[in-house]
Amino acid sequence: MRSFIEALINPAFPFLRNALIAGFLSSLLFGVIGSVVTVRRIGSLAGAVSHAVLGGIGLALFLSSRFFPIPPILGALVFALLSALVIGLVTIKAKQREDTVISAIWVIGMSLGILFMAKTPGYADPSTWLFGNILLISNRDLIFLAVLDVIVMVLAWRFYAQIEASSFDEEFARTRGVSVEKIFLLLLGLTAVAVVLLQTFVGIVMVIAMLTLPAGCAGVFSRSLGGMMISSCFFSVLFSVSGLITGWFFDLPIGAMTVIIAGTVFLGFSVSSVIRKK
Repeated sequence: MRSFIEALINPAFPFLRNALIAGFLSSLLFGVIGSVVTVRRIGSLAGAVSHAVLGGIGLALFLSSRFFPIPPILGALVFALLSALVIGLVTIKAKQREDTVISAIWVIGMSLGILFMAKTPGYADPSTWLFGNILLISNRDLIFLAVLDVIVMVLAWRFYAQIEASSFDEEFARTRGVSVEKIFLLLLGLTAVAVVLLQTFVGIVMVIAMLTLPAGCAGVFSRSLGGMMISSCFFSVLFSVSGLITGWFFDLPIGAMTVIIAGTVFLGFSVSSVIRKK
């Protein structure tokens, strides 16, 4: 622990401080958005969007090599928003086809990404985007994260009552004049943007895990959506910092360590909850 603190305050390791700050900033997004994703049980939708962005990344890399430079994050954002829109409309209009569409977007997005990367001159490794590297976060990335944090926090505060009502009882929300469909599409859009921004830093695998596991742990203690968001932010910070310290100390991939710690704690809570009920 002492060596980590010394490295943290060492001017020669700015990337470590950036990673720690990114852990705190991303935890706000994971806590707030992840709680809504968990309560509404749309984790599979978030998973499909997060994997579909690989197609946009691959397309951007392919076009950049043949025509003109396109930032991979732009291609990912376009694919994510389109995927979220398609899934959202199908969920609203034809619930019986929801699972099929989610599965189709999930596998088609990933397959397109691999195909485009295979045809891109040079070496394009999909594992870079699947697992990410939080140690490569720049100051500009931190600014993007901070801006998205502010937007999500403002929207969550402004529409909290509508989000809570539509998350727990859609029929009641409709009787109170809440536009459930618009709230749902807004949530999917925010989730898509957050997934794109976060997966470029920490990878697709860690994004899916951190959108669900901290909120799952928070659900054991929380009795309201607001309480769940706060507790989920706390767990996200705990997992992110623990993964960073453990990965640094043992020279292991930080994203993988974070997911393992989060998954272990979640399974521990789940097992203890079953034992208490028995």
